[in-house]
Amino acid sequence: MDTEIKQRHPILKKYGWIAAAVIVIAAASVWAWKAASSSSYSADASGMTIGEVTRGSFNDYIRINGKVETGVIVQVSALETGIVETKWVEEGAIVNAGDIIITLRNPNLQQQILDSESQLAERQNMLRDTEIAMEKERLQIKQDLLAARTDLNRKRRAADQQSTLYKENLTSREEYLKAQEDCQLAQENLNLLVSRQRQDSIYRSVQVAMMRESLHNMQENFALVRQRADNLNIRASHSGQLGSLNAELGQNIASGQQIGQINILDNYKISVNIDEHYIDRVAPGLKGQAKRQGQEFGLTIRKVYPEVTDGHFRADLIIDGTLPEKIRVGQTYPIDLLLGEPSEAVMVPRGSFFQNTGGQWAYVLDGEGKTATRREIKIGRQNPQYYEVLEGLQPGERIITSSYSGFGDADKVIIDN
Repeated sequence: MDTEIKQRHPILKKYGWIAAAVIVIAAASVWAWKAASSSSYSADASGMTIGEVTRGSFNDYIRINGKVETGVIVQVSALETGIVETKWVEEGAIVNAGDIIITLRNPNLQQQILDSESQLAERQNMLRDTEIAMEKERLQIKQDLLAARTDLNRKRRAADQQSTLYKENLTSREEYLKAQEDCQLAQENLNLLVSRQRQDSIYRSVQVAMMRESLHNMQENFALVRQRADNLNIRASHSGQLGSLNAELGQNIASGQQIGQINILDNYKISVNIDEHYIDRVAPGLKGQAKRQGQEFGLTIRKVYPEVTDGHFRADLIIDGTLPEKIRVGQTYPIDLLLGEPSEAVMVPRGSFFQNTGGQWAYVLDGEGKTATRREIKIGRQNPQYYEVLEGLQPGERIITSSYSGFGDADKVIIDN
């Protein structure tokens, strides 16, 4: 069967070779532009560090330095105002509870003590004089009672005699009535003395009780004044190490003024400063590990302080288990603080290239290691040994991990062996 052969369009036939030429020229121009826009830099291999991209278990931790502090600090303050007269111990000394640290001098307080002693002695003398006077009066009333009872007995016998004689008409009525009246007067006088004795006894009891109470109050006040005098001796309230002492001879110390602190030596903590980048990942309960003089021991974060200062925040860790030997306040311990559980990840060794690129790109070597081409990457977590690679690199590839500061904006680095 015959097939119809169509003729080519006359325009394509005439100008087709021109279009092909234009395409070739455009492609060559693009290649030339790319070649001109790309740049390269030659570098000696001896001046760079190469790191291999690997896959493995990524340990999520940071390394920080911690300073040993006491877990309990007791402030030392003055209870009385005075001038420093004697310093019995110096900073760093071991003190026991009750030991005198500083003795103050206060002339006004000494004068108050003398005045209180004088007032107390005067009140004691007054009480003794009152008690003596009351005892004399009590004895006098008792003596008067004896005399009144004797007088009553005599006048009662006289009245009985006159009554008998009057019945027998042997005495006058006047003598009889006088004897009866004398007996009645003696009885009333005795009753009055008895009532007076009872009232005086109550009055004396109340008065003496009041005076004794007043004397007791003065004695307590005097004891307090003496206690104030003893407070001029600033003592250690707890046993421990005197950490600081801000007082010099002749210095005037105000009441309540802090002059030092005592570090309790059976309780320690380790204080650390952590970069604010990790503030959302650090919380109480996180574990850590420290090493000193070949000895390893565990740590646990006890407290995280929310304040950020100069790009860092503070946290306190406590030591798990047995305390390290020869631990001292002020010692520095390197600490590995665990931020999370180990996980499988693509990793690349740490290097100073991160400071130049921020982890956004890196120079990746070719298979022969002759050139390294710039490539966009993405870095995630990091620990003291590795960066976690999220995008842009595959296990087995190699990158330049040393500084890029001398490479400028080169897209390719030619490595000279």
